[in-house]
Amino acid sequence: MNVPATVSANIASHLAVMAERQPDRPAVLFPARRDAQGVHYTQFTFRELDTVSSQMARGFERIGIRRGTRTALLVPPSLDFFALTFALFKVGAVPVLIDPGIGLSNFANCLADAEPQAFVGISKAQAARVLLGWAPSVSIPVTVGTRWFWGGHTLTQVRKLGATEETFSPAIPTPDETAAILFTSGSTGLPKGVVYTHEIFTAQVEHIRALYGIQPGEVDLPTFPLFALFGPALGMTEVLPAMDFTRPAQVDPLNITAAIERFGVTNMFGSPAVINQLGRHGETHGVKLPTLRRAISAGAPVPAKALARFAAMLPPSAQVFTPYGATECLPVASIGSDEILGETRAQTDLGKGVCVGHPLPGLTVKIIRITDELIPAWSDDLELPRGEIGEIAVQAPHATRSYFNRPGPTARAKIPATDGKFFHRMGDVGYLDERGRIWFCGRKSHRVVTRAGTMFTIPCEAIFNTHPAVFRSALVGVLRGGDTEPVLCVELEAAARGQDEAKLRTELLALGAKFPHTQSIRIVLFHPAFPVDIRHNAKIFREKLAVWAKEQLG
Repeated sequence: MNVPATVSANIASHLAVMAERQPDRPAVLFPARRDAQGVHYTQFTFRELDTVSSQMARGFERIGIRRGTRTALLVPPSLDFFALTFALFKVGAVPVLIDPGIGLSNFANCLADAEPQAFVGISKAQAARVLLGWAPSVSIPVTVGTRWFWGGHTLTQVRKLGATEETFSPAIPTPDETAAILFTSGSTGLPKGVVYTHEIFTAQVEHIRALYGIQPGEVDLPTFPLFALFGPALGMTEVLPAMDFTRPAQVDPLNITAAIERFGVTNMFGSPAVINQLGRHGETHGVKLPTLRRAISAGAPVPAKALARFAAMLPPSAQVFTPYGATECLPVASIGSDEILGETRAQTDLGKGVCVGHPLPGLTVKIIRITDELIPAWSDDLELPRGEIGEIAVQAPHATRSYFNRPGPTARAKIPATDGKFFHRMGDVGYLDERGRIWFCGRKSHRVVTRAGTMFTIPCEAIFNTHPAVFRSALVGVLRGGDTEPVLCVELEAAARGQDEAKLRTELLALGAKFPHTQSIRIVLFHPAFPVDIRHNAKIFREKLAVWAKEQLG
């Protein structure tokens, strides 16, 4: 061991602790290749991951990547991805993590915002940086793979520079020191770089451990790479499945179930798209997943019918948990499938919103009146009574304070309070029930304001989602004759495609007519496949659907 088994503010210190406690246990298993015999995995044990990341960290320091160096990391899921991330944390550098699916123009904008001094990426990423002129601020490029004409070092060279017997002491940052910059998906606007401190990362690890009772020695299967980074810090073995992580909706369920069975997976993280695919596979083929103790799904609400199908694959003691939060504050609340399927689902189907559970201990939630304007200071008269829909605002020790280099969006997202505290505006609308649970009613920017009143997406869409032919629906507003017209866009279940759309439209309008908050919807359009975010394949791009709907209506 290179460092004592004590946990400092540096998130990487958790890895050292686990490397001492369970040195020979696999930390990361990665599918290297497939042949007639199946999928072959390579691995790092906890000791190997700690040792290799220390070698990289030592090499980074020798080429100038040190404490505070903003470092863009563009490496796909792999053993190197894990080692590189922990190496950057160990030296106290600031990894800049950007979702590769946000598009080239957004990607360039994110790099321009972050102004990284170092760029660690595969050859393709380095080529794009040079040829497209990304990040002129970069002075230290490191190529994972073969270096061509973009200078700097290869990762192999960095490891050789750091491959000495001398001990490596990770940086001991202050709790409020910047640990990483994580960019939002940009699903409702331009992506923004969320500033994470070491204190926030540590708080997240502890919240996740306590919330779900995760123990060292468990085996985790993540279908979203960034969530996989929590695994080694929690003492879990990470099994990365054979899949395209940028297209979770296209995952092959057999690859997931085979990995769960082979490695005795106890914990799984999957986006709603993955949960949906696995649940359909389980229902069709009678597949069970007896080793799972829990599954966690985030990114968007999981439809109750998808949740029910997947929950049926689990042992009676296991649940699917759906934490609520955002890149700026995660988690905020959590709820299990037992409570959803046994109680809140019925209210959701009646248009009451989606219950996301009780707020975490130590976290304060306020429902405030809806405005798109900046709120310069907290005032108690902002708060709405229980049961009334407003914007969700949270105050928590693990809420991030700012966006990097974006003072305007920071000011609009934060409400200064007393004693240096603040409320983060989630950008979501919802309400608190009489038991103090949060009910999510959609994004604030997606509300449809008509002459008759304000319509919220989730309560309206839920009414139509109960129809057996509907896979999902989306409420949008279309300006017609000076007024905003509510329009329901519908994506049908695969088995329902080809059915008489006129008949389905009549049935859906009849459903909507039964509820006061959906009676004004008189236009239903059928869309072949909703545009969704690439990260989770679950957040619907309603802005794009609104443009499409306007074109359809002429």
